[in-house]
Amino acid sequence: MSRASAKAALSQYSKNAVVTGIESANPHRLIQMLMEGALDKIASARGHMQRNTVSDKCQKIGCAIAIIKGLRMSLDQEKGGEIAINLDDLYDYMERRLLEANRVNDVGLLDEVTNLLREIKEAWDAIAGHATA
Repeated sequence: MSRASAKAALSQYSKNAVVTGIESANPHRLIQMLMEGALDKIASARGHMQRNTVSDKCQKIGCAIAIIKGLRMSLDQEKGGEIAINLDDLYDYMERRLLEANRVNDVGLLDEVTNLLREIKEAWDAIAGHATA
């Protein structure tokens, strides 16, 4: 993952959030920040969906999709092999589920993506001590 591609994805996250430490964050931390941002946007979209504030819901889901696209772009399938390919497929699935959640106003689909992303984030967080700067 290049620092530039992670920063580009983080720009979507930082549009609506106060983000500090991007410049000094290592690549591992940048991915953590992207995942945190996507989870935040999905949670916000969930609230807007429940309150029936359609334009805000659409905007938050769009932000979450953009962040997940950034996560996909940061994958190095050459170095990451099968794990990177599987993550790419999973991120693609999450994007499609978010689009469907937006289309049909299904909180359950948002929850499904949240649970998947949390699982990935927990695994990513667990390797923090082994990541290189």
